[in-house]
Formats: sequence, structure tokens, C-alpha cells
Amino acid sequence: MATALFSHSACFAHDTGEGHPECPERLRAVLAGLEAEEFLYLDRREAPRATTEQIGRVHPGGFADRILRAIPQSGLRYVDGDTVVSPGSGEAALRAAGAVCAAIDAVMQGEVRNAFCAVRPPGHHAEPGQAMGFCLFNNIAIGAWHARDRWGLRKIAVIDFDVHHGNGTQAAFEADPDLFYASTHQYPLYPGTGAASEKGVAGNIVNLPLRPFAGSKEFRQAMETVLLPKLEGFAPELVLVSAGFDAHVSDPLAQLQLTDADYHWATERLLAVAAATAQGRLVSALEGGYDLGALARASAAHVRALMLG
Repeated sequence: MATALFSHSACFAHDTGEGHPECPERLRAVLAGLEAEEFLYLDRREAPRATTEQIGRVHPGGFADRILRAIPQSGLRYVDGDTVVSPGSGEAALRAAGAVCAAIDAVMQGEVRNAFCAVRPPGHHAEPGQAMGFCLFNNIAIGAWHARDRWGLRKIAVIDFDVHHGNGTQAAFEADPDLFYASTHQYPLYPGTGAASEKGVAGNIVNLPLRPFAGSKEFRQAMETVLLPKLEGFAPELVLVSAGFDAHVSDPLAQLQLTDADYHWATERLLAVAAATAQGRLVSALEGGYDLGALARASAAHVRALMLG
């Protein structure tokens, strides 16, 4: 079976203004990198809109409607100090969350082996009641709850290798022992969460903070000695990945020093766990990554591993 690539042109219309690091050029770089001949057999699919019901499982109390009402008719509006919306942002955010839900459906139906969602805005900082950190809806957490509601899965894991801790996903998961969240990230760094002492209930939260300028050795050691064994012990029925590529040595927003090869290696290891416990079911979604060249290469390395897995 093939690897699916979910995306949508609406994600380009999320305009964050001149000089903002989370810009449409990021997605263009990712998709351009996936036009090489080796990616010819990707199953390319258009992301549908997420429904307010799907979003509401993670963001209750009419949150989706409030965000969509905040979208301006023209110009830009800040929903927090870092997070900008423009007239195209609502549609982009609905397609980004919808991509993850549709990718899970495709994997669960056996149409594809695994999937990557090349979408924006990213999602892992969006808390149940607050948009923040460039994120409007928590795409990966919405996917987890969709997998439960649509497919009856119970044990779902999210692995997050973005350089920033996914505070939103942790907040959505930490009280439910059947949801597992593990993160490697630079610490201290925005958003200030992600200490190793943050463990959730029954240890279902695993934070592996890395010091500034840590590189491949420290990242792989954290994965091999802590993250992967705990993930295997949890035995997920579905593996979801918050695939941020801003821990790359070339990224301007942080100081970790990962390489393209590290992303290929990490993806291979996560696929191995998915094969052992989840019938190979794995879906990833783009989070950060702000050097365009590094983002294109690292995301290509990730997708290459998915296709080979």
C-alpha cells in the first residue's frame, strides 16, 4: 500500500503578514520537496474541512465558532502575541484539522499504509480553550479524538519531535491514561512547559527536554532509552506524529542541531513500534520548521521513511 499525502491549497491563504516565520512559503517548500521523482507514487489527496463536531471534542464550549468569528474580512488580526489570522485563516485551519481526520480514515480503512499531512496552520500549541503559538486548532489531538469516535480505538499515542513543547496536546491528553503524549524539545524555550516532571496520570505524559545545542547523539539517546520503550509499553493502537522540523541545525528559531538523517531515523523507529502494536497505522502532521531549505529536506526525509516503512 502507498503512503498518502494530504494537503489543500486553502492552507496557502492563511496570511500571517510580512516577516512572520509561519508563512505560506513554508508549505510551498514542503510540497516542492515532495515533487522529486522518488515521491511519484505518493497518494496525493485533498484535505476536507473538519466539522465543528470533530473540533469540539478537543476544543469544547463553542471554541471553533469563536475562532471562526474572529477571522477578519480584511487585513490581519492577532489572537495572541504570536498568532495572526487573516481572511483565509478559517478555511485553512478547518482543512488542516480535517486533513488529519481524513488521513486517519484512509489508514483505518486500509486504503494506504500511512500518511503525512502537509498543512498549516500548525496545531500542537493550541490548548482546549486557547489558540496560541501560531496554532488555531490542535490538529493532531482532533485526529486522536476522531479515531476514538469514528473507529472505536482506545489507546492512541502522539509523538512530538518539534523543537517546541506541544503544550496544547499535553493539556488535552494529560488526564486520560489511554492517551499517550511524548515530546523531545529544547528546554527552556517557548512555551515554557515540558519539564521532565510533567508526567500526566499514570505516566502517560513523557517529556524529554534537551539542552540548547544538543544534537543527534542526545536526541537519539533520549528516543532509544526512554521514549521508544515507553511507547512500546503503552502499546498504542494508532501512532500519530507531530512532525515539526525546527529542531534542525539550520533552523533560526531555536538551537538544537538535528540533521535530515535524524528525522529519517526517528520515523523508521516510530514505524517499527506502529508495526508491532498498531498494525502499522501511523499518521503525521506538519508542525514547525522555519528554514525553508532545511524544512524541505527534513520533511522529505520523513516522507521517504514513511514510503519505505
